[in-house]
Amino acid sequence: QLQLVESGGDLVQPGWSLRLSCAASGDTLDYYAIGWFRQAPGKEREGASCISLTGSSTNYADSVKGRFTISRDNAKNTVYLQMNSLKAEDTAVYYCAAVMTPPGVEDMCVMTKSLYDYWGQGTQVTVSS
Repeated sequence: QLQLVESGGDLVQPGWSLRLSCAASGDTLDYYAIGWFRQAPGKEREGASCISLTGSSTNYADSVKGRFTISRDNAKNTVYLQMNSLKAEDTAVYYCAAVMTPPGVEDMCVMTKSLYDYWGQGTQVTVSS
């Protein structure tokens, strides 16, 4: 059973950067597309970014495009989310999630949370001056 653990969340000032990590155990991430989702207080969980099984395809929410970068290191069984130029509206609990990718769509990922089968416990990111 795949297990995901996020880390790297912190309290930072606007304009600062953070790198979140999503470490997997129990299975290899070689078979999974990975998404990063976030949930702000009082709001629904939304997709921030995703990366395909091969790493060749990524997607970003418009609100983070140009500031966030998702990457994966399958040798370390870890996915990262580099967040630059952080804003107060980025404050949320960030979750990584995994979905097993069938043959033929190895280069695709989507930020539809209902498709994802495995979730981490989340890490808090707070952006405040």
